[in-house]
Amino acid sequence: MGQQILEAFQYILSFGPTVMLPIVVFILAICFRVKPAKALRSSVIIGMGFVGIFLIFNLLIESVGPAAQAMVDRTGIDLPVVDTGWPPLAAIAFASPIAPFVIPMVVLLNIAMIMLRWTKTVDIDLWNYWHFAFAGALVYSATGNFFLGLLAAAIATVTILKMADWSAPYIQKRFNLPGISLPTLSAVIFFPVGVLGNKIIGSIPGVRNLKADPDSIQKRFGVFGEPMMIGLILGIIIGILAGYDADGVLKLGMNLGAVMLIMPRMVRILMEGLIPLSDAIRALLKKRFPDRDDITIGLDIAVSIGNPAVISTALLMTPITILLAVILPGNKIIPLGDLSTLTVPMAMIVLACGGNIIRSIIIGIPVIIANLYIASYLAPLVTQVAKSINFQFPEGASELVNSFLDGGNPFRYWMVMLSQGNIYAIGAIPVVGLVIWSAYKITKKDFDENGKLKDVS
Repeated sequence: MGQQILEAFQYILSFGPTVMLPIVVFILAICFRVKPAKALRSSVIIGMGFVGIFLIFNLLIESVGPAAQAMVDRTGIDLPVVDTGWPPLAAIAFASPIAPFVIPMVVLLNIAMIMLRWTKTVDIDLWNYWHFAFAGALVYSATGNFFLGLLAAAIATVTILKMADWSAPYIQKRFNLPGISLPTLSAVIFFPVGVLGNKIIGSIPGVRNLKADPDSIQKRFGVFGEPMMIGLILGIIIGILAGYDADGVLKLGMNLGAVMLIMPRMVRILMEGLIPLSDAIRALLKKRFPDRDDITIGLDIAVSIGNPAVISTALLMTPITILLAVILPGNKIIPLGDLSTLTVPMAMIVLACGGNIIRSIIIGIPVIIANLYIASYLAPLVTQVAKSINFQFPEGASELVNSFLDGGNPFRYWMVMLSQGNIYAIGAIPVVGLVIWSAYKITKKDFDENGKLKDVS
């Protein structure tokens, strides 16, 4: 039975998010009594919006990926762990024995938390449930205990939904995504890191006055401060660092400029399709629960990449990440496959910093250092999980593989260490609790007496 559930689930996932998400949205819309014609139109628009987002995102990956490879080649580094990027990890997670049990558990947990008023997020991003399954798969492989694997996935689910609730008001206002939350594990865990980092930087004389957000840049530099021009300039700089010729440099600049210009428009198309579903969910919940008008729709972190500050920060972090991999003693992973998706962890840091690129980079550096070391440490475990499900390794990467962002994720690492009874991981529980509580108290000051987010940066 378990194998049949797994095969059925893998078949559904094979449709990909651009097909699967509209189907999920259509079913949800019908359940929430949206008229079939309106539900169909909305779900198709959402699917097409994601097609556009992923097309532009792929342009970003295809542009930055080879440039990053060229920069790595120029350093001459030869590290034993190959960064395959996140897609193989998603495939490994969904093919793991624990996945068929994690997915329905996540759905039931989300429903229960909504009914009990423990969360405001309706996580319809079924594709990204792989993040929870991967946490469970790592713990299961590390301990051999199936129950601990499920428990880890459940803890991850509850934690991420609560963090999505916490960050949602900022997402809706600063990223202009009304009614949306972003419960993507690889991104949202960095929100409290960004909050604390932003607070610390704000107390340092001189540094706290450094401001570089898209609006400030555009006011200061005019046409050269527009997002598309920033993308063009950053593309040219990265092309030069990669050693490209004039043609390659200019093409990279144009591609990244296009990403900065077109991505926000794709997000607007997506939002056009989401509004009817969002309104229907709120209307029905308000009817049954008159005081519940706070429900948000949980989506992929990709919708945040339309923010120019997110793309700019990620592009600037690309050469910095390569430099860190070269100079850090004990690092064993070549950052390659995930270099083009630095937008994911940086999105929530940029959010917490109010779009300030300089502050985001300062905070991002220790985050990337942690990811590199954790990815190096967890590579044998990730490789073990991959081999256990007979995953087909990329050519030349059969010894040790990992993803330096998702495979180096601090939260999953902590889950693994806790499951093994690591004394330091257990001792870190009150420390992490204190850090999160401190960050939460900082954000409480950003809201007025009516619970609305003030205009703060």
